[in-house]
Formats: sequence, C-alpha cells, structure tokens
Amino acid sequence: MVHEPNTSASPAAPAGDRLLTLERLVSALAMAGICFISFANVVARYVSNYSFAFTEEYSVFLMVLLTFVGSSAAIARRAHMRVALFAERGPWPWRRLCRIGARLASLVMFGLIVWYGARLTWDQYRFEELSAGLGVPTWIYTLWMPLVALLMCGRFLYVWWQEDRAGR
Repeated sequence: MVHEPNTSASPAAPAGDRLLTLERLVSALAMAGICFISFANVVARYVSNYSFAFTEEYSVFLMVLLTFVGSSAAIARRAHMRVALFAERGPWPWRRLCRIGARLASLVMFGLIVWYGARLTWDQYRFEELSAGLGVPTWIYTLWMPLVALLMCGRFLYVWWQEDRAGR
C-alpha cells in the first residue's frame, strides 16, 4: 500500500510520545520566530529604509532547525517522504529489501551529518569562529545540526524496531 500523507490513513505516532510534542513545540516556535523576525524587518525597512542586521542569520538558523526537527517528527509519525513506485509494487521480499535499504541509507546519511556536523561544530568552537553579520560564535548555530541528526537516527532505529516487532 502506498502511503498517502494527507488522508485519514496517515499513520500516527504512538500515544504518549512526549518527544513528538516537544518537536512540534520547537517547530511552532521556530516558525513563529521566522515570521516575527521577517515581519519586523519588513516594517523597519518600510519605515526607516534600513533593515535589521540579525534577520538573515537568525532566520537561516531557525529554518535549518525547523527542517531538522520537522523531519524528526515526520519520522516518528511515519510520514516522511518515500519513493514507492518500485518498492511497493513487487512481492513481499522485494518490498522488505527496499525498506531495509532505505532505512540503512537514511541511517548512514544522518550518521554522516552527526559525525561531520560534530567535527564542524568542534572546529568552529576551537578556532573561535564568529559569524560575519553579528559576531556571534558560529558553533552556537551549528551545534543543533548534529544533535537533531542524532535524534533522527534514534527515531529511525525506534521506528524500525517497532515495525519489526509488529511484523510489518
């Protein structure tokens, strides 16, 4: 069966998933922050012909955070993007092989983001790198990328364990 994310058949996260509630809260706060910063910048530019210097740095950080946290929530709800044209049309062993391959590829990709993101963050901290616009230490922005990628790896493993336990 092909997954349709906008239908009532869309899978839900397990009841009592507190982490999903936190992910939704962080996503909502990040989106609200982006909207507020962008709106304030437009108003300031309209009124004074000058824009706020911090808007681009904070907006990009919040968008990356929103993307990673939203992806983690999608993994928990089993609503992440899939290419199902070939994977769902074959016999059961083929579907299982495709599912395992996709899970392993996702784990490798997010594992690489954890590894290289942590190395990047450490280098930025060690060399005291500052952002160009505000002079804020850049490791503060990049610290969240490997942490949330690690969360996503955990989510993938947990969903994999749940589905194998349920015999799907």
